[in-house]
Amino acid sequence: MAASLRRMIAHPAAGGVLLFVAALAAIVMANTGASALYNAIIHFPAPPDSVPPSHLTLLTIVNEGLMAVFFLAVGLEVKYELLQGALNSRARAAFPALAALGGMVAPAVIYSLVTAGAPALRAGWSIPAATDIAFAVGVLTLLGARVPASLKVFLLALAIIDDLGAIVIIALFYNSALDWLALAAAGAVIDIMALMNRANVRSLSLYLLLGALLWGCILLSGIHATLAGVMVGGLIPLTLPSTGVSPARALEHRLQPWVMYLILPLFAFANAGISLRGVAPGHLTSFLPLGIAAGLVVGKPLGIVSFTAMAVKIRLARLPAGIAFRHIAAAAVLCGTGFTMSIFIANLAFGHDDPETIVLAKVGILSGSVIAALLGYLLLRTILPQPQGREACTGRGVSDESNTRV
Repeated sequence: MAASLRRMIAHPAAGGVLLFVAALAAIVMANTGASALYNAIIHFPAPPDSVPPSHLTLLTIVNEGLMAVFFLAVGLEVKYELLQGALNSRARAAFPALAALGGMVAPAVIYSLVTAGAPALRAGWSIPAATDIAFAVGVLTLLGARVPASLKVFLLALAIIDDLGAIVIIALFYNSALDWLALAAAGAVIDIMALMNRANVRSLSLYLLLGALLWGCILLSGIHATLAGVMVGGLIPLTLPSTGVSPARALEHRLQPWVMYLILPLFAFANAGISLRGVAPGHLTSFLPLGIAAGLVVGKPLGIVSFTAMAVKIRLARLPAGIAFRHIAAAAVLCGTGFTMSIFIANLAFGHDDPETIVLAKVGILSGSVIAALLGYLLLRTILPQPQGREACTGRGVSDESNTRV
């Protein structure tokens, strides 16, 4: 039994499956007799209806604290890919970078067109622009050895650049009035960490201690505190010249199971509990959920395919070896799975509005993400060849990269 459990956890799709189970559990609890229990859990230790609302609850700890650890892992991954991995040259980065750009622009345009009749919804333009790495890779790995390594690398690179774009959007568009003193303190901490990086300081504990201080300064500054995670990830040395040791990679590998099996499922559970009580059927087809779902299901593949096709046509980028545009198109549909980052941005865009608005936003995210995941899986299953020989039985041939990516 223990061996079977270990094999299940080690499977590259396990993180995506756990994320889905956590989200489903939240939705079921929020719409059944367990709704009071669900609200008590996510608002612990304060009562759900406390006045004034408590700022120290499981929900805020997850969204503003634990998600900073997720962004730290993303920052470490982005740094590695830019310096040594799949994005370490212009030629290798151009194709997924342009795909990610198209996958952010087109969904935002489609959302804006659908919601044009409701000016109050403009703040949500970036909700369908993000791709959920865990879900997308989890679905892709269900196809096992049938997936070409180059397609997997493309999807990972696209998702990483996509997340980086989402981080930039959060920094530029979803912050409150700034506290310049706290921001100056954050800048001082960043300078200290940059000097440590140049001096090849190898103590992860010292970087993380200063990272916690940076998180506090950014929280007080009015910028969303989770961005501290990305900054810390970029400042931890990738490789120490004297020893060849990589503090960044060591920390990334330590964080990976915590992020995949605890932080992201907790985030899903705390944020996906959408109560549909009191929401009329007509609301579910209103501008907001339709705009988000259309952005994810239609905008993502449209933007990715059109931008990459144009880039190849004008010789700005080259199609990765071993795959054709039909593979890119199917993977582009899968990229419409925007669950984690989309919910995160929706909370920033509408979290202070009427509660019904955030409910409808999450309905659009969940419905669009599910449709995109199913369509992407079915398309890939249709166009990818069946594995041959021993690989068909063992599942070998799947790139190990998916086991180490967040």
